[in-house]
This record gives sequence, structure tokens and C-alpha cells, in this order.
Amino acid sequence: MQQFTIACAQFAVTPMAVRENVQKAIAWIERAVQETKAQLIVLPETVTTGFTPDCSAEELWARVDTLPGAMTEPVSAAARKLGVYVVFPTYERGPQRGVVYNSAALFGPDGEMLGRYRKTHLFPTERISGGGPSTSPGTGWSTPGREAVVVETELANVGLTICYDGDFPELYRCEAIKGAEVIVRPAALLRSFEIWEMTNRARAYDNHVYIAACNAIGPDAGGNYYFGHSMIVSPIAQVLALARGTEEIIAAELDPDPIKYVTYGARTPMIFDHLEDRNLAAYEGILTPARSRFEPARRIPMTHDR
Repeated sequence: MQQFTIACAQFAVTPMAVRENVQKAIAWIERAVQETKAQLIVLPETVTTGFTPDCSAEELWARVDTLPGAMTEPVSAAARKLGVYVVFPTYERGPQRGVVYNSAALFGPDGEMLGRYRKTHLFPTERISGGGPSTSPGTGWSTPGREAVVVETELANVGLTICYDGDFPELYRCEAIKGAEVIVRPAALLRSFEIWEMTNRARAYDNHVYIAACNAIGPDAGGNYYFGHSMIVSPIAQVLALARGTEEIIAAELDPDPIKYVTYGARTPMIFDHLEDRNLAAYEGILTPARSRFEPARRIPMTHDR
């Protein structure tokens, strides 16, 4: 990893206005580079439409595009023109009508798509087996991905995750084991700020990685209103940058040698490594189906396997 500046650009999208939001995204990417000289810019989850759509999975499939595709050509061109890396999250058209992935694409400074991640932990309302924008049961809109993605770049090894993924330590540990140094988390998170901050800081500290978490701001087509507060967190859980609840760009310069000291502002040496110090024998058989012993208000079953 080299020393570089990463930025999160949180801005309000126009619900379901794909072309308009692509142009907004480009304007905010340009602004982030101009204001911060960032070399990697992260945008919020589902930046082309907003998180909750106003239509079925079949209709959403028709409104979005493949990755890469015509929808992302302007983003690719902007990354190439500016010479930067861009994490562009969007719903992605799958191979059959009605198969829609909640995805994040990483574009490089040559304009090429270097990697694509499809959200593996879908929020209960978005998965096809769940609540969906319709009032009918079993009408979600997203199909889950199945792969942890880490992309090797000249800046760093970049892991890709999305929003609800941050509640699942296994995915972040998997990406750290695969060599991630920076993990990005585009999000449209509606839970408390405390949960948002805790999960970002915990995933960074658990795995000694940088976390760049860019949260949505403003409304979506489902009447949800997102609170922003994007943040960049260091591998020792220090919040290096924190946005407010408005449209805003945050940035931080990332140190390529970040775990020499156990806490910030001190010179007490760090003498541990959470990856190396794992006792693998204690984890045998742990990756099995399970459920909490406590009951949530409602369970939305996971029955979809497309």
C-alpha cells in the first residue's frame, strides 16, 4: 500500500432518476478531486436510484443496466479524465429479467472496471424472499451475490462491501485474509448513528484495515430519509474523517504503516496482529446455519436462491 488520499462524497439522489443521478455522481467526483486531491472516491449505496425502488424487480431490471454498460460509460470516462479510482454503487441488471444485484463497481484511472462486488448480505426488505416495495409477501427486488471481492490496485488492495454487510464480521475477516488493506462500505443505512459508528470502527479494528464508509443522504422512493455521517476509520479504530447530516465530501490521507502504535496520540508500541493471532482450532465447524435465541419483531425468511 502507498500513501494516498481517499474521499467519500455523500449527496442526495433524485429517486429513480438514473441518468440524472449518474450526472450528479460525476459532478461530485469532480468536486471531490478538486477539493481534496483524492485518488480514490467512494459514493453511497445504490447511487443511481436510491435504495428502495418504486417498482418490482422486473421493472427495476429494465431501468438499470449491466456492469459495465451504457449506464456507467460516463463514470468510466470521468475516472479516466481525472486519473482516479471510483467506487460506483448501483443496482445491476442480471442475466435474466427480474434478477437485480445490489452492486459496487471499482473503476480505475484508465476508465476500466477493475472489480465488481454484488452485495452478499441483503437487508431483509430488499431480498426477493422478503418485504419489497410491494405490500404483497415475497416481493423483494435484490438477488444476493456469493463472492468476497478484493481488488489489487496501485494504491492499495481494496475490499468491496455494501451497507448491511458491515453487520457481518465474517465477510470483513474474509476480505482481510484475502489481502485487503482498505475496505469500502457504500451504504444507505437507516439504523442509529451509534450502530453505524460501532460497526465501522469494529470492522476496521477487528481486521487492521482502513474503512471508508459512505452513507446516503436525503430521500428515496420508499419515503426513507438517510442521515449521512460518512466516515473514514483507521486500522486502530480512529475516526479520521466524519461528515455531517448534509451533502458533504470528507477525505483523509491514509498512512501505509498504520499499526505501529496501539492508540493514536501515543507512542506505545502495538505488539499484536488480529489476523496472525487467531486460534484457528477454536473455529472448527463454526460456519453453519444458525439463528438468534432471541426473537425479532418479525422474521423475513431467506427462501430465494436464484
